[in-house]
Amino acid sequence: MTLLPFMFRPVQAVARVRCIATLATAVPAPSAGPPPPIFHASAGSAASTMPPGFVAAVGQLETFILPETVTGSVSDVAMGRSLIAAWQRDGILQVAMSPLQRRLYEAANAQSRRFFGRPQAEKQACVDSRSYSGYVASGEEITDGIADYSEIFTVTKDLAARDPRVRNRWPCHGPCPWPDREMKRAVSRYIADLGTAGQRLLQLIELGLQVPAGSLTQYTNDGWHHMRVLRFPARHKTNGKGKAGRGIGSHTDYGLVVMAAQDDVGGLFVRPPQGESFANWQQSAAGIKEDDAGWLYVPPTPGVFTVFPGQCFRSHRRPSLTVQGDMLQYMTNNVLLSTPHKVGLNTRERFAFAYFHEPNFRSVVKPLPGYNASQAPVEGIHYGTHFTNMCLRNYPDRVTTKRLAAEGRYQMLSESRLRSG
Repeated sequence: MTLLPFMFRPVQAVARVRCIATLATAVPAPSAGPPPPIFHASAGSAASTMPPGFVAAVGQLETFILPETVTGSVSDVAMGRSLIAAWQRDGILQVAMSPLQRRLYEAANAQSRRFFGRPQAEKQACVDSRSYSGYVASGEEITDGIADYSEIFTVTKDLAARDPRVRNRWPCHGPCPWPDREMKRAVSRYIADLGTAGQRLLQLIELGLQVPAGSLTQYTNDGWHHMRVLRFPARHKTNGKGKAGRGIGSHTDYGLVVMAAQDDVGGLFVRPPQGESFANWQQSAAGIKEDDAGWLYVPPTPGVFTVFPGQCFRSHRRPSLTVQGDMLQYMTNNVLLSTPHKVGLNTRERFAFAYFHEPNFRSVVKPLPGYNASQAPVEGIHYGTHFTNMCLRNYPDRVTTKRLAAEGRYQMLSESRLRSG
């Protein structure tokens, strides 16, 4: 998500567009200001979109416009540093959609609504035992041991059955079980466009962090980019499997950057940096501070998508390591922290997209130049293992997880052919 300085008012957030930021001489530290006022869901037009039962600050978010190309110009460096400063201060960014992105979003959103309106049996048929693509029913996904109410269609890398990685039974590799060509076309086009934006964001982050060009983008060639197409039921129309009013429990996202778009129904809450340390290398951030004060409500704003720093963990319910940490936090030695966020259920159903701009499945991610302070794990983090562990943790009963375990393919992740670097 893309923010600049937060400005808090008990009125609807008006996005201020920022194209070129002020050039800084160093990566700035987050500024400590007075605590934002707290508003209940009835206060102001923006606060009135907040899901009932929640109390949070409401933010006015300033919006970035990404350059069409990143050349390393003075203005690119300025924007990169402002992106870093915004993440350090607010934990989230907001980016204006181009006219093309707006059309692609609307087309994908129409197909999302069409898919989730199908009979349950048709949706449940959209599952593949080789990949984690496909339908996830409400209550199937788990956060901190509690069922989430989100209904999801996940799109991981869509690989044909004849692809050598699929034929050789690499974990998580397989085709996406699309319901029809229309949804495949609309969502795939949207993913491809966000992939281009994701590369520009990484280039700007490199400039902002003052690391050599390619320090981040070297990992994303043939990246394991994927998307979660989400529907949240109205709070009074759930199946009763989860926690009242909770769409998704508090968590941090995995990977490099997460780009999300929501419709006009509010539900997103984030936890800006406030001197808290989540020690994600030792334990999961799932459920962290979920019921505490200090959350910020992000009201729906037309024509933008939001950007989070992502999480990388090595936590796992099956045999394996139990190391957990944030990918950019790990790569930058705590200069960038991943942002806890959660989703509340509103009085109407809500539709959203979350796109994950990721490293190549085979990548071994290591600290960035100049940001290496011998943080563990010193050998780096294998992205494919990280992604597989996330799926095993979140979907313990999914057919893909059961097949992976039954065939003993998890051990393949330690093989050199599945690793680079």
